[in-house]
Parts: sequence; C-alpha cells; structure tokens
Amino acid sequence: MKTILKIIMLFSCALTYAQTTVKGNVTDNSGQPLPGANIIVVGTTTGTITDFDGNFTLNYNQNPPFTIQVSSVGFESKTEQITTNPQTVNIVLVEGTSLDEVVISASRTPERIFESPVTVERFGLKEIKNTASADFYDGLENLKGVDVNTNSLTFKSVNTRGFATFANTRFMQLVDGMDNSTPALNFPIGNLVGMNETDVLSVELLPGAASALYGANAFNGILFMRSKNPFDFQGISGYHKQGITSQDAGGDNTYRDSGIRAAYKFSDYFAAKVNFGWLKGTDWTANNYQGKPGTGDTRASLGYDGYNIYGDEVATNINGVAQTLEGLGILPAGANALVPSVTVSRTGYEERDLTDYNAESIKADWGLYFRPWANDFEIQYVGKVGTGSTIYQGTNRYNIDGFTQQQHKIEVKNDNFFLRGYVVADKAGDSYDMVFTGININRAWKDDNTWFGQYTGAYVQATLGGATDAQAHAIARQTAETGRYEPGSPEFIAAYNASISNPDLTTGSRFQDASKYYHADGNYNFSHLWDAVDIQVGGSYRKYSLNSSGTIYTDYDGPIDYSEYGVYTQLQKEFDLNGGMSLKLTGSARYDKSEFFDGFVSPRISAGLSVNENHNIRASVQTGFRNPTTQDLFIGLDAGRAILVGSAPDNLDRYSDSYDISTAGQVAFGQPATVTQTGAAAYTNSYLASSVSAFAASSNPADLVIGNSALVKPEKITSMEVGYRGKLDKVIVDMSVYYNKYQDFISGENVVAPFYGTVGDNSLSIAAIANGDYQVYQTYTNSKADVNSYGGSIGLSTKIFGNFDLGGSYTYTKQDFDENAFPDFRTNFNTPEHKAKASFGNTDLFKNFGFNVAWRWSDTYFWQATFGDGDIPSYHTVDAQINLKVPSLKSSFKAGATNLLGDEYFTAIGVGNIGSMYYVSWTINNL
Repeated sequence: MKTILKIIMLFSCALTYAQTTVKGNVTDNSGQPLPGANIIVVGTTTGTITDFDGNFTLNYNQNPPFTIQVSSVGFESKTEQITTNPQTVNIVLVEGTSLDEVVISASRTPERIFESPVTVERFGLKEIKNTASADFYDGLENLKGVDVNTNSLTFKSVNTRGFATFANTRFMQLVDGMDNSTPALNFPIGNLVGMNETDVLSVELLPGAASALYGANAFNGILFMRSKNPFDFQGISGYHKQGITSQDAGGDNTYRDSGIRAAYKFSDYFAAKVNFGWLKGTDWTANNYQGKPGTGDTRASLGYDGYNIYGDEVATNINGVAQTLEGLGILPAGANALVPSVTVSRTGYEERDLTDYNAESIKADWGLYFRPWANDFEIQYVGKVGTGSTIYQGTNRYNIDGFTQQQHKIEVKNDNFFLRGYVVADKAGDSYDMVFTGININRAWKDDNTWFGQYTGAYVQATLGGATDAQAHAIARQTAETGRYEPGSPEFIAAYNASISNPDLTTGSRFQDASKYYHADGNYNFSHLWDAVDIQVGGSYRKYSLNSSGTIYTDYDGPIDYSEYGVYTQLQKEFDLNGGMSLKLTGSARYDKSEFFDGFVSPRISAGLSVNENHNIRASVQTGFRNPTTQDLFIGLDAGRAILVGSAPDNLDRYSDSYDISTAGQVAFGQPATVTQTGAAAYTNSYLASSVSAFAASSNPADLVIGNSALVKPEKITSMEVGYRGKLDKVIVDMSVYYNKYQDFISGENVVAPFYGTVGDNSLSIAAIANGDYQVYQTYTNSKADVNSYGGSIGLSTKIFGNFDLGGSYTYTKQDFDENAFPDFRTNFNTPEHKAKASFGNTDLFKNFGFNVAWRWSDTYFWQATFGDGDIPSYHTVDAQINLKVPSLKSSFKAGATNLLGDEYFTAIGVGNIGSMYYVSWTINNL
C-alpha cells in the first residue's frame, strides 16, 4: 500500500511540475520584428507577448502536444503545433488588410469589420503609433466622416453627421464600457480625463444612430476606447513629448505630455496595472473682438458687445436712464429730450485679462483583474481619476480650473457575457464663468446704476456745453470710466479673486458642482449554446444625482435625482449562399424608459451580403431616440444675455427672480416698482425673440408672435444607410450613403416674457415690450418643423511603390431644414457640406525608420451656438511626423508637427485660432 501511495505522489508531483518552454521570434513577411504580438495556448488563457525585438518565451504547465496561436493587429493570425519540450519556433505573419480587422461595437460581438452590418471606423495600435497628430485622440479627426471641433488645446469635441456644439449630447464616448460623459454637463469633455496613449488597445467609432443596442445617448454616434488587459500586455512602458505651441495671438509656449504604464501578470489567476499621465501647455488665446451677430458693431460702437470681451454685455437705453434721473430730481425736467434713445454698453475686459490660459490634464487609473479558474471568466475592478484645466465654450466662456472626474467600475465577464456597474462623479473645482467675471469686476468697482447715471448726466452736461453727439458720448464714457480697475492692478486682482470664489452670479462667477450618476448594464450572448441563430439579450439602468448647489441646476434645496432603464435583444443569422456568397441578417430592438416620459422602442434591421470574401454590401434601417438631457430638464442659469430654464414640469416654478419695472411702466400702467417672475413665464406667457426684434424695428404690434414653448419630450430619428466594403485589385474601398429623418428635434428656442400683461392681449403685454419690461429666456423644446439630413462618404486605401501607404476620403453632409420658416429654432448643424482627407506614409521607409503625412480640408460652414453664430471659413491643414525605432533601447523616437503650414484657423465662433504644434517624443517599451 505504501508503495502504491509513493507512486501516486510521484505521479502527482510530475503533473504538478510538468512545464513546457516555448521560445521563438515573430516577424512580418518583410523580416521586420513584430513587438507586442500575442502568443496564446489555444483553449486557455495562458499566453505572452513578444518584446521589442519580436522575441518571446512561453511557459505552459502541461506536456506537449498542444497548439499556440500567434496574432498581431493588422496581420493574419497563425497557429503552430508544439510537439517537443523545449521547442523553438519562428513565426512569420502575413500583413492583412483593414477588412480583416476585428471590431466589437457594431453588434456587441467580435466580427471582421468587413462583415459589420453598419459603418464602423477603427483606429488600432498601428494607426495610433503612426498618427501624425500630437496624440491618438487628435488623430481621430483623420478618420472618414469625423469632425473634431477644437474648443481648446485639451478639450476636443468629436462630431459625426452634424447637429453638435461643444456640448455634444448626441454623441456617446465609452472607455472600457464606461460612459465618459460628465454628470454636470451631460457630454464627454474630450480626453481631458480619459486614457493614456500607452494603454490604448483600439478605438472604434460608429457614426449615426446606435440606440438599438446602446440606449438613448447613442443617438448620433458613439466612440469606443478599449485599454490593454494586463493578462495580455505586461511590463513597464512610458512616453514623454516635449515641444511648443505657436500662435499669433498667444506666441510660442512650452508643451509637455508624459505618461507611464505598469502592468504585471502575477499568475494565471491575477494581474494588475496602473497608468499615470500628465499634460501641460498653454491654451489657444481667443481674441475675436467682432461685435455679436447682427450688430455690425466695432469696439467704437456705443452698444458694443464683443465675442471675447466680457462685461460689455451689460447695456441699457440711456434715454430711459434720463427719464429715471428726472423722476428722482437729479436731472431737470425735460432733460431727457437731450438724450437720444440709444443703447450704451459698459466697457468690458478682454478674455486674456481674465484667464491664464493654463491647459493641463493629470489622470491616473488602476485595475485589478482576477481569473479565479484561470480561463476566460474574469472579475475586474477599475478606478479612474482625472483633473485638469481647460477652456469650455457653452452659453458663455468658462475657465475650467481644477475640474475633477472619477469613475469606479466592477465588472464580471467571460467570452459570452458581462455584468458591470460603475459610478461617475465630478467636482467643478475652481471653475468660473469668464463673462460674469468681467461683469462683476465692473460692478465691484461701480454698480450699473451709478455707471449709467454718470454716463447720462455727463452726456447732458456736454450737450448743454455745445458738444456734438459724438463728443458728448466720448466725454460721457470718459467720465463714467474714471477710476476703473485696470487689468493687473491690485484693485483688479482683488475684485477678480472675489468674483471667481463667489458662486452668486449677481456678485460672483464661480460655479459649483458635485453631481454623479450610477450605471449598471449587462449582456449575454447565447451563440455558444445553439447554432440556429445568434441571440443576445441585455439591459441597463442609470440613476442621476444632480448637485450644483443652484449654480447650474435648480437644485437649491438639495440634489435632484431621477432614473432611466432599458432592455434589448439582438438576433443574428448568417446564411451560406451559392457561388461563394453569404448573407448575414441582423435584427435588434431596445425598450427604454425614463421616469419623466413614456417608454420607447428602438428597432434596427440590417443585411450584409458578402461575395467571394472581397466584397460586402450592407444596408440597414434603424430608429433611435434621445431623452432630454439633465440641462434640458433642470437647468436654471442666468447666462447674461438670456436665462436658461429647463422644461421639466416641476422645474418651471423653481426658478424665479425679481425685476425692476421701468418708470414708464410704473407711471403709465400702474405697475409696482419690482415684480417676481418664474421660469414658467417662458413656457406660458412669451413672445418669440425674433418677433420682438421685428416689433422693435417696425413698432407694429402685428409683428409679435406668441412663443409659449412646449415642454420638451424625447427626440426620435429614423436612419437609413447603404454601404459597400471591398477590395478592388489592390485598393480597399469603404463607402456609404445615409438619410436621417428627425422627429421632435430638441433644441433651444429664444423667447421674451413680458413682466406684465398676457401675450396676445394687444395692450398691456405690448406696452411691457415697448418699455423694455421683459426678460429674455432660452427654453428647451422640440421643433415643429421637419429636420432631416443626408450625406455620404467614401474612403480609399492602398499600397503604392511597394510598401508606401496611401489613403484618402471624401465626406458630404447636408441639412434639410427650413430656417426661414422657423427663425427662432436652432438646430446647431455645425458641419461643413464638403470635407476631404488624405494620408501618405511608410512604416519602414528604411530599416526602423518611418514617416506619415496627413492632410485635411474643410469647406466653409455656418456655426450656430448660444455663444455666437457666424461663418467658419474653409481651411486646410497638414500634419506630419517621422519616427525611428531603436530596438537596442526598446524605444521609438518621433518628431512631428501639426498645422505644419502655419495657416491658423478656427472651428467655431468665439474660440481661439488654432496655431501650430511642434514636438519630439520618446516612447519606451510600448509594444
């Protein structure tokens, strides 16, 4: 018996310590080493990756025979049989085409991009390493059909197929499955608190509606960013970029961007990683001093209100001031007859006086990954935190200073399912509104009544002294401006600091926020259980908790909470047809419900016909919807030129304010000196703002049109798309056309609510408008008009002269909306009708040396947003880089430039011109 036990123990030890060592080298078909190639034992999660020289060592705790699979992005996978211990293998991978790349986003399951049922753009490891842009996120603007609107150096807004400002609430951004949008703003703020470049595995972009699988926010496009799993990518890698930004207005300024990634696989059961990144530079200086739209004003104009001048928004009619001064006995009776009925504005401060243009991003993330059974079943905890400073342009211009966002996720997954839950929370830090900073520095020095009173009094005196009108205005402004705080003076600095630390917009400009949302979603793929049809089911739940302390939302008495949920299913079936053809049919549907609105079903059907592995024709019809955002529902913000009031039913009366009534209103119509008006007036007792402007010009009451905006409800879209992907000889072609039809399009509407009278009464409300006794509001509502868009794009790529990469694309986009019939409704299409892109490069021009050049051209287009409207001139720009790999140092070096030609341009009204960036970078061990 003892002998038997010894034999069993010996055999068990042999099994326990059995280990096979496989060494080898992986190269491409030109003999170049492939760093970062994956080697995995088929049927297990045991694997490794090649080093910078393409070498690898794999230890597996089983005896041969077994099979390994070798793969690398952009190459065809290959398997190798292992029959001896030890064994050395040399693997040559054949370069594939972009049609062979695998995407997940289109159907929530891995599939070749060639077979995707809808348009997908992919930005993989090869593209990331060779982008001519300063970083991978900026490189997205070289993708077909993609616009990147530059808000500032560190805040870029991705847009596909139009209808977006910098607050792109129709576009969704996911990082490892987590929504990257900020709870306070309801949209992603670029990559400010996103991913480190050394940790990016792939980026996929779906233009157009994707609500059938991804819910309400995936309305006009969705961006997926996936990071590297530490089980597959281990080691320490890092990068440092150093350079300058160059702009006519801002000069030359230092730019730095550094990052490090550390990942370690402790065993087949546990792996971990951590990332850290820091970027610092100087933002693009904004110096657009043109007058606001429709005014034609210059800085010499009496009522000048410039784009990047703040404080001059405060203006009044000085004839009304004269009447008030007469009533108080300050001016003699009849003096108002000397004062013209003109609007005069206070003198503002330039934006450069109110910000240091610091552009900074500090971000870190970490992850713990468990595989309790050493197979594909994985438990993850991922944490992310980022803080930064940037400029954001919304209704006003905001200095985002010390903004912080954090995310925490727990996810359980395997190849067939995932279940995740996460929380996203933000804090506004020391952020402030630069417009109100300018306004309240002026008021800290001299209140509005005093300033306009001194101006009007000096005008009367100068006129009585024989001055001309122009001379009288010059004397009046000089008198009122006496003692004004000059930028940089101790008084100015004290007033500035007091304003940006005070959240009361009547005296300060700071905004506060500590909002968050909780999200859970899951998906199960039943395809491994039966072959008849691939079936997926899933769902999601989200709870919002808005907490701005009344500085953004009407949450004066505490957080505002509300929730939404959705469930979906997808069926997919592939049929083999005669003649080397196959047909893939996909159908999906999703039901979503917000607690404020009725539920909505979003179906999608698509078909893809593949012919001879080289041609694929796809067609799809899908519907989507978008719930009103948190701001659409609960905002209550005095933005100066208008008050923004969300249209949730219980929000209307939560916003209220007191207003002074004109002397004429008090004397002629018996109105009190002050009245209190709530936000409900914008929706129940208002005129359209454009009609009030027409009435001001004509004095004809018939020009007034009742506004009374309807309460906002979900927006819907029906999208139809036809596309082709294929290989024509050596040329890869990807083209598509689409037509989008929107229903109940959500946007803002400008209305004017009189302080007395009822709109349509043809008497008192008209008098209120004529006397200036009204408030301008921006409401959130749905268009009564049809809003449609259509377009198409084509992308071509090939190799020429051997191994040179050449690619190009053209995109056409058009809005179909009758703006003349609905002048107060704003769609914010903000997209050029024509744009073209091209790239040319070689990853191995000669040994270890490569280059890439990217060119972009944009047609002129009209920018429409609450901050300002105007034409964006056409522009073209060239980015370029050269790179050198040094295998002995496990390093690659890059020198590059963006906007190499130095022709400055801008993508929106009010932002700084985009200059040039010149940089060099050193990347270590980024396989």
